[in-house]
This record gives sequence, C-alpha cells and structure tokens, in this order.
Amino acid sequence: MNDPSSLFTSQLSGGAPEVAVTRHMLVRGLIAAPLLILIAGFIWGADGAVSSAFGCALVMVNFALAAALISTTARISLALMMGAVLFGYLIRLGIIFAAVVLVRDMSWISLPALGCTIIVTHLGLLFWELRHVSASLAYPGLKPSSGGEANTSS
Repeated sequence: MNDPSSLFTSQLSGGAPEVAVTRHMLVRGLIAAPLLILIAGFIWGADGAVSSAFGCALVMVNFALAAALISTTARISLALMMGAVLFGYLIRLGIIFAAVVLVRDMSWISLPALGCTIIVTHLGLLFWELRHVSASLAYPGLKPSSGGEANTSS
C-alpha cells in the first residue's frame, strides 16, 4: 500500500470490531434502561417513564445504525467509510432531532425526561464501554476476557 491513493480504494477485510463493541454496548443499555425508566418515572411520573423508554430506544437505534454504517461501508472502501462516518453522524443527529420534534406535542411526552435520558444514556453507555474496549492493534474491539478483567478484582 505504497500508493497514497490506494487508501481510498482499499477495503477492510476481517472481523468488524465496531459491531462487537456495539452489541456489547446494547446489552449494557438493556441492563441500564429499566433503572433509567424507573428514575424518570419517579421524577416525572408515567409520562417521564414512557419518555425515558422512548429515549433509550432512540439511543440504542443510534448506536446500532452507526455500527451498521461503519461495518458495511468498510467492506466497500475506506473513502466510503469516512464519508459514511461523517455524514452518517449528521444524519443520525437529524433522526434524533426529527424524532423529538415529532413527539414533542404528544400528551405522553415529558421533554425534560426525554432530553435527560438521551444525554445520560449516550454518555453513560460510552463511558461504561470504555472499560471494555481495547486500544490495541493486537485486539481491536473488546479486550480479551481472559486477561484484563480477571485481574481487576484484586
């Protein structure tokens, strides 16, 4: 790959670590969602609980779309992947914005609960997942479970 222009026509082959990381994050989101929904229900009532469930669903769909875009386009070309990451981010933000705008006047919505849930869930899942992501080229994606986590309890 001495030719710099080959970067734009190259494909990535092999596993898709972003899919594994996202799957791991979605499982954690399913664990955290009931707690967030209960807290929102306690603070904002039934409307808050429903709004929180809607917010959790938006965040999880957002993460799943991001992983799907990256893994699909990386197999085609790196240039397409770079464009998909940039414009996909903008499109996914637009989808979240449109979803909030579409439901903002519904009787069952609590905008403070929805907004808090979207922010807390995005940031919470990303920070929670930081412990489990490997920044090594030897193990891209999730850290191997046999080495890192077994030693953290001591």
